[in-house]
Amino acid sequence: MKIINISPNDRKNRHAFIQFPFDLYHNTPQWVPPLRMEMHKLFRPGYAFYQYGKAAFLLAVEDDGRVLGRLAVAENHRYNDFHDTKTAFFYYFETVNDSSVAKALFERGFEWARQQGMNRILGPKGLTVLDGFGMLVKGFEYQPAFGQPYNLDYYPALIAALGFTKVKIIFTGRLDCDVDWPEKFTRAARLVAKKVGFTAPELHTKQELRAVIDDFQMLYNESLAGSAGNPPLTDEDMSNMASQLLWIADPRLVKIIYKNDQPVGWILGYPDIGKALQKCQGRLFPLGWLQIMRESKRSNWIDFNGIGILEKYQRLGGTAILFEEIYKSVMEDDRYTYSEMLQLREENINILLETSNLPIEFHKVHRQFERSL
Repeated sequence: MKIINISPNDRKNRHAFIQFPFDLYHNTPQWVPPLRMEMHKLFRPGYAFYQYGKAAFLLAVEDDGRVLGRLAVAENHRYNDFHDTKTAFFYYFETVNDSSVAKALFERGFEWARQQGMNRILGPKGLTVLDGFGMLVKGFEYQPAFGQPYNLDYYPALIAALGFTKVKIIFTGRLDCDVDWPEKFTRAARLVAKKVGFTAPELHTKQELRAVIDDFQMLYNESLAGSAGNPPLTDEDMSNMASQLLWIADPRLVKIIYKNDQPVGWILGYPDIGKALQKCQGRLFPLGWLQIMRESKRSNWIDFNGIGILEKYQRLGGTAILFEEIYKSVMEDDRYTYSEMLQLREENINILLETSNLPIEFHKVHRQFERSL
């Protein structure tokens, strides 16, 4: 076995890096493939991440040419400047069930990170804010939401054997349309809205959605960026996020709460397109784009991938308004039958306390791991 550090012009091994999980998860019906087009962008010099970071893409290959595993290790200058750390990330880790493969990949990754002056490694954590984070440790029987990491059940043990320890737990909760939603919660949300002056206007068109992008960027940066471990979104980050989500968006699922015309809270929701990605195997062409567009209009599953409220309004009942809006999104349209709330971090105590009073099942758990270098 050898470990290959893929160079930008190494077309054969770039393809092998992208193709490997398609082969590995061939008999795993839950797995949702990424868009191959987006994966190819990782190897282009103009990819947005390379304006503020660098990465190494590693491939474990058997002597006969068979791919056994892959790994990406990255150094994000903006992240380290923002947090005053020397932290590398690992992501895109996939491997056969062989500890020697995992060890060889990570040892090469550790070596690369040390060469960049890093003294700590954290992951799984992607290159951009749109990438998922965490390693699945509970809920392997469920299909992941669009953009949410999925891995085989032997991965956590491989990571632990390499000296990694748990640094963060991330929960995913499910809300079904036929649950018995507490009437007292609805009354409380309405009372708070009236007393404090919160409003959550409904968006109907993508043009209206584009008009609130600046508000969304401000709210993310003020309510979530630091606590989520990301530096604030730049205008370019926001533009890239908007361009990727707008084409599948249902504007009614994006909620911004205002007080006196000032944005104070937000929810980012969109229809899940995982079934379409499974059908087209991550290929947009020739007909993948059409399958994805159809699925975005008929999917009965909502992903809420982000929820936050400015700290000064968290104890005024603003989170009750947010969850009431989530419930209304599921209940008021016959199309949707359930939603998933993704990436609720264990340190987000206010949000988790609110969910403890609601009929939300936390059926998936991810973890992030770290170790010193």
